[in-house]
Amino acid sequence: GATDFKELIPEFYGDDVSFLVNSLKLDLGKRQGGQMVDDVELPPWAQSPEDFLQKSKDALESNYVSEHLHEWIDLIFGYKQKGSDAVEAHNVFHPLTYEGGVDLNSIEDPDEKVAMLTQILEFGQTPKQLFVTPHPRRITPKLKTVTQTCGPDDPMADSPVSPGEESFEDLTEESKSLAWNNITKLQLQEQYKIHKEAVTGIAVSCNGSSVFTTSQDSTLKMFSKESKMLQRSISFSNMALSSCLLLPGDATVISSSWDNNVYFYSIAFARRQDTLMGHDDAVSKICWHDNRLYSASWDSTVKVWSGVPAEMTCTRRQQFDMLAELEHDVSVDTISLNAASTLLVSGTKEGTVNIWDLTTATILHQIPCHSGTVCDTAFSPDSRHVLSTGKDGCLNVIDVQTGMLISSLTSDETQRCFIWDGNSVLSGSQSGELLVWDLLGGKISERIQGHAGAVTCIWMNEQCSSIITGGEDRQIMFWKLQY
Repeated sequence: GATDFKELIPEFYGDDVSFLVNSLKLDLGKRQGGQMVDDVELPPWAQSPEDFLQKSKDALESNYVSEHLHEWIDLIFGYKQKGSDAVEAHNVFHPLTYEGGVDLNSIEDPDEKVAMLTQILEFGQTPKQLFVTPHPRRITPKLKTVTQTCGPDDPMADSPVSPGEESFEDLTEESKSLAWNNITKLQLQEQYKIHKEAVTGIAVSCNGSSVFTTSQDSTLKMFSKESKMLQRSISFSNMALSSCLLLPGDATVISSSWDNNVYFYSIAFARRQDTLMGHDDAVSKICWHDNRLYSASWDSTVKVWSGVPAEMTCTRRQQFDMLAELEHDVSVDTISLNAASTLLVSGTKEGTVNIWDLTTATILHQIPCHSGTVCDTAFSPDSRHVLSTGKDGCLNVIDVQTGMLISSLTSDETQRCFIWDGNSVLSGSQSGELLVWDLLGGKISERIQGHAGAVTCIWMNEQCSSIITGGEDRQIMFWKLQY
């Protein structure tokens, strides 16, 4: 009937099947057809009460539900609970069920008051409205499978991956988790002193043969892993370079500088391709994704620029268009993107971590969680958490959805840079040691002797098997996982 509303109780997602089974063999009477009422009849897809609960639980915890949970919140607690949005969503109930639907104190007739109370008790109550704008969608990791790489004419395109068949992504994920489980077994392979000042950035070509580094000595260096020789040294100005990255296709290196500029260098033509004079103070960090350049600066801004296709080699690059400007109160020292490049996290000189929604160029959260400069920030692989390190020696884990500080670990020295998989952290400390942190256990699992000065930057390959660190001792060190 129109007045009959049912909800599944928590027991439907638990482990105790007793509420589905008439184990005491109670006489529960007969149905109209003459059958005895006994155990709860299960749907045809359930083989047993245990199977029924397990499948119910799997469904509730599935990615599909995670992706659509916000729609349910909008109906029950959100903006579609009342008003024209509720009417449009066919989500209207008896007026008495809504909070504030009737003022019982204003009813003087005691019989009418009792009638109203009885009606409210019969109908139940609509929950309190908590949100008046659409609830954000939950961030869920997108894992590709082999079927997604099939062409439209491929007979495999519609068939799911068979249970025994693993996708390449699955194998990569497996090798990553294996590597992180053995991250304490890091062995130093070789080290080279190639700069005159602290190393500030590391970028590596896809095949791993060429390593590009920037330094406070104002040079960009190209080092050959195979010949173990320095191949090029490029100087754009006499100011320090702060970070570098390789564009897809490995044809162009971008470097950020304390002279307020970002420099584009063509590897094939061995010359500067272009200069982006984008800021009013030093550029502290740059990121790149999907033809967009993100630049952070001590001028208190992070700017988003439309990038240029990597195929443009010798000709001058096109005009840069600024797509967004993310304004901060103080200098921005570090930025990083999430895997999908929909979110950006920035860390400031005064210890604030900011999480930005890049689709709307708006700030989601501002978390003052360090007592000094934020040294490094990064999203977890599933984009649900942000880790930040600061001059105060703290490692802070922040929940992306709520902006809440979930946990904070302290060390007796600054952790200048780090990489992490969401559970374990490999950080580079002020003393030159590499520290392995177990976030769940809240402890340091391993200390690995590294540089003679602070570890200033760290790079890891996609398989997580090879690591390169740069330090204040002007060296780059090559590390391998031994397991």
